[in-house]
Amino acid sequence: MNKRTLSIIQELCEISHLVTIDDLSKEYNVSQRTIRNDLTSINDILRENGLKEIELKSGGTIVRDNSFVDIRFFMTDQDLYAYKLSKNERVAVASVLLINTSKYITLSTIADHLFVSRATIINDLTEIKDFLRDSNLEVKSHPNKGLRVEGKESDKRLFLMKIAQLKDNNDMIARHISIQAGNKITIQKVINEQEHIHQSFLTDESFDKILIYLGIMVNRNLMGEYLESCIMTNNDKYIMAQDILRYVSQYCHISTSENEIQFLSELLRDSHYIRQNATEDKIVKIQLITRQFIDRISYDLGINLNDDYDFFENLSNHLESVLKTNAPDYPNSAILEEVLEANQDVVEAVNQNLYIIKQYSTREIMPIEIGYIAVHVCAALERKKNKEVAFHVVVACHAGIGTSQLLIEKLKKHFNFQIVDIISAHEAENVDPQKADVIISTVPLKNSKVDYVTVSPLLSDEDYIRVGNKIDALRNSRHLPSRIGETEITAKGLLEKLSPIIYSIAPERYDDLMKGIRKEVRDYFHQSVEADAEIFSPYLHHLLPPTHIQLDVECDTWQDAVKLSAQPLLEYGYIEERYVDAMIHNIEENGPYVVLSPGFAVPHEGLEKGSIKVGMNLIRLKHPVEFGADEFDPVEFVCCLSAVDHKTHLKAFFNLVNMLQNKEFKESLRVCKTSEDVARIIEKYEYTLI
Repeated sequence: MNKRTLSIIQELCEISHLVTIDDLSKEYNVSQRTIRNDLTSINDILRENGLKEIELKSGGTIVRDNSFVDIRFFMTDQDLYAYKLSKNERVAVASVLLINTSKYITLSTIADHLFVSRATIINDLTEIKDFLRDSNLEVKSHPNKGLRVEGKESDKRLFLMKIAQLKDNNDMIARHISIQAGNKITIQKVINEQEHIHQSFLTDESFDKILIYLGIMVNRNLMGEYLESCIMTNNDKYIMAQDILRYVSQYCHISTSENEIQFLSELLRDSHYIRQNATEDKIVKIQLITRQFIDRISYDLGINLNDDYDFFENLSNHLESVLKTNAPDYPNSAILEEVLEANQDVVEAVNQNLYIIKQYSTREIMPIEIGYIAVHVCAALERKKNKEVAFHVVVACHAGIGTSQLLIEKLKKHFNFQIVDIISAHEAENVDPQKADVIISTVPLKNSKVDYVTVSPLLSDEDYIRVGNKIDALRNSRHLPSRIGETEITAKGLLEKLSPIIYSIAPERYDDLMKGIRKEVRDYFHQSVEADAEIFSPYLHHLLPPTHIQLDVECDTWQDAVKLSAQPLLEYGYIEERYVDAMIHNIEENGPYVVLSPGFAVPHEGLEKGSIKVGMNLIRLKHPVEFGADEFDPVEFVCCLSAVDHKTHLKAFFNLVNMLQNKEFKESLRVCKTSEDVARIIEKYEYTLI
């Protein structure tokens, strides 16, 4: 199969009108006989996979059955292998292979990767050498070892960047310069946060360039390839580069040097930037309202939903639009009315507690907005309920292994599922009903003997409800056993069991030991897709080290308490002076909603009010003060929060609120003698949530 054949398949899948051999001949500038040969190749694929073949009618009209589009299910990696690369593409892929080989690579190995003969690579070798020489790189050969590329590491990376940024790159080229999905998401988050902190917002093109470079850098570092010594020069992007690499190295588990910082700073210096529009400045306030609402809903429904991070995040995002001046256009949802009708108790609880949201809204909240709030609650209830029953599940996905793994991570996070197999959609008809209770698929299935439910790969709240409804139906109709005894242990479950054991054996080394154990356990369980997607959101103990904690602070008023809680952040450069005044004005204007729990307040202000980078500072007052928060007064602990975007602080904030529900946690904070003791207590209790 060649590139033209693949293009014809794609075209025949996407168009509905009649097309002739003559049409394709003119479009691809080849003879009609060549097109007929391409159609013969396509029919071979259709026949091998049990699909109806293309027919040719009078005038060369191409007639295909409605099932023709199913051919896409069979166009996987094998088509990349079968696809015949052009000479320029072979040269590019071979060059990338040479650079990405730490030692030597043989001509035969390159030929195998490109699915061509060794003689073809020999014929291409001159062009490969010239191609690399243009980037100051030389191909050296060794009689008994093969070929390798010599040159500066910086030139190798720039070459890979150039190839990665080429338009119309072949998939095989992209594959050999690929960034791991988890690392890519992490790097995106790092760049995004540092843009806000340094108030330097990259254009889309420059953002992609820096993302590609950092992905290449991580891959090269993991291979043991490091930058050569650079001439150290000062430029205004050095600190930004330093901050980016600090977090990339931490979360992608690599080591970086001053040379890496210097090189990245030069790339940032040469990048293009845009002026960032002012951002919605009520984000943290909305998140606090969300916490209050979830707490009241949990109380009324008699089910604790405070520990569902997805619920907190999704509802926060929804309320952000609800509290805007102009109501957005909400899409009609087929499942919305059905869910609301079946969950009247949830609807009633939402309406009873809607006052928490209404008091901050400047307009009437529309019925459909309230309906979506109820859907978020129902999805959280489904996740809670269905963790209690284990089902054997097959995942069917048509979009590749990366998408399958993302879907599996999300399913296992909220359902007590045992994933027994991962299949392509066309394999569903072969799944044994004795080995699986249900198939969760990203596309509709044909001829499946097993019940299935269709979801999106990102698993929305509506998808959670669909899965939950399917499980309920299966449980009721088939009386399925829970199989709870067969449930495999998870990384979180194992860490929860190990944590108290480690603490009892070596309390003085607990922190260091658990850090190492956590990394090993999570690596063993291959928690990369979902875990890396969220890893850059710092935990509470990251934001509250001993230097950000002060004990027995003296003050007379809540205004003084707010100022004193913010003072270290001001001194360390996390906030500007105006941020402190804005926090006090916020409480004066909106009341003491910042008091989250009896005796504990989290003053803050919105984005663009003087926050520079994400951070927290906690003070324990020697004499508690009144914030005017009724039953939550007096306040003994004040934790100043500086937020720079919607999400970076969210994990820490979520964990803090959940920890405050634990009376032992607060009591432990009260009896601590030093800031170091408080930091250890925070880390210890936070790990019970992870």
